[in-house]
Amino acid sequence: MKLVECVPNFSEGRRPEVVSAIRNAIAAVKGVSVLDVSSDASHNRSVITFIAPVDTAVEAAFAGIKVAGQHIDLCKHSGEHPRIGAADVVPFIPLEGSTMEDCIALARALGEKVGRELKIPVYLYERAATTPARENLAEVRRGEFEGLREELGKNPARNPDFGPAKIHPTCGAIAIGARPFLVAYNVYLGPASNLHIAKSIAKAVRGSSGGFKYVKGLGLEVDGQAQVSMNLVDTEKTPLHLAFDFIKMQAEAQGAQVTWSEIVGLVPERVLFETAVSHLQLKQFTPAQVLERQVREVMSGGESVSGFLAAIASSNPVPGGGSVAAHAGALAAALTQMVTALTIGKKKYAPVDAEMKEAALRAAALGNQLAALVKRDAEAYARVSEAYKLPKEPAEAATRRSETVTSALLKAAEVPLDTARAAVEVAQLAALVAEKGNANAVTDAGVAALLAHAAAKGAAYNVRVNVQALDEKSKGQSLARDAEQLVKKAGELAERTTSIVERALSG
Repeated sequence: MKLVECVPNFSEGRRPEVVSAIRNAIAAVKGVSVLDVSSDASHNRSVITFIAPVDTAVEAAFAGIKVAGQHIDLCKHSGEHPRIGAADVVPFIPLEGSTMEDCIALARALGEKVGRELKIPVYLYERAATTPARENLAEVRRGEFEGLREELGKNPARNPDFGPAKIHPTCGAIAIGARPFLVAYNVYLGPASNLHIAKSIAKAVRGSSGGFKYVKGLGLEVDGQAQVSMNLVDTEKTPLHLAFDFIKMQAEAQGAQVTWSEIVGLVPERVLFETAVSHLQLKQFTPAQVLERQVREVMSGGESVSGFLAAIASSNPVPGGGSVAAHAGALAAALTQMVTALTIGKKKYAPVDAEMKEAALRAAALGNQLAALVKRDAEAYARVSEAYKLPKEPAEAATRRSETVTSALLKAAEVPLDTARAAVEVAQLAALVAEKGNANAVTDAGVAALLAHAAAKGAAYNVRVNVQALDEKSKGQSLARDAEQLVKKAGELAERTTSIVERALSG
């Protein structure tokens, strides 16, 4: 299961009942776990941390934003913290199994939904930003709600990425983004008499004064000790051990020693693994060597690949062909995304870098959609089975049964049709990356195209079999025709891609 973290910030920290309403709306979404709720009265702000599968993360965040809009009026809001909206900032952060591309795709999907349904201007920031000027959240929030209210509609540079170019009268605007996990990390340098050293090192380490770009740092006195307090806002770019080693070296050069350090709050295990690998000078270490990782894989049952295969091989009819078709499509999307990753950032492919980045995001979104369709197909089959079990007598019951069966069969045909549509889009991306992506991965693009074609064709079988089961087959003929056209399109794209592969293999 792909999981992401979401940490929405809301402009309310003084009314517990409002914060609870927002929190409950988020928690009510299936699969969501709220990990923390923190409110600050002086800032008049609350931060809610939750984790969710990628297929429900947008729904959960949207639920919180919607409730916040019903209870918070920015015209009546005051607090120390800068803000532009009732729901002010909503970042998605990748967790185990998910990628930054997944989070960018989620940010875009949420932004489009908020702009369209709630009529709130949406700005994409950090990794999801559509322009370099909006990568910095401070720039997005420049002028706050009041300043943005005056500029929107007058200054084209402030036009939102989604929604109207007009401030919402009570909800304001919202910044939605994707970013790496932020780690709060403190290093202690002995007694408070070393405070001047801590301040000197903090200045040297923080990005704003010429240090590490992704580090924010202060020198503080805490409980009689000198502390270098840091926020590592991108541990991929500035790993924890790099910051620690720099501080240790600087302290020793100034006659002080690192006495201990601490992590405040949660930290991804990857950060600690990287630190251990660096300090122990391990070669060829992989997370698969961690015992607990292997135990989690075994315990995850049907969520793991091996568990999924075992479930298919069992005598249970679900998951069946429809789920497997969707899974094949998801594998095709993942392969396509891999080819983009092997292309992006390479000097030889600089002319197509932007196109490959966009393809990576689309492949990630399609992969998530197809992964969700694996489960949806099984659920649709279960509804058909339940419908057939309804009583046939008396006459009214028979009528209800017939209507329920028809409805369930139509739904069971629509789900694989969605799979076929997504598979065709994956096939289009596979053709694109085969033609323009890293030539060393052209065969991977070919495999993706073949898998996408198989996914579309397998899904079409499931559309047709459910349509054939209808008493009034005319009700589903349009679905069958659509499926047939999608298979044809996927086949054409697969043929085009495999031709590119064959030419490459022929030298």
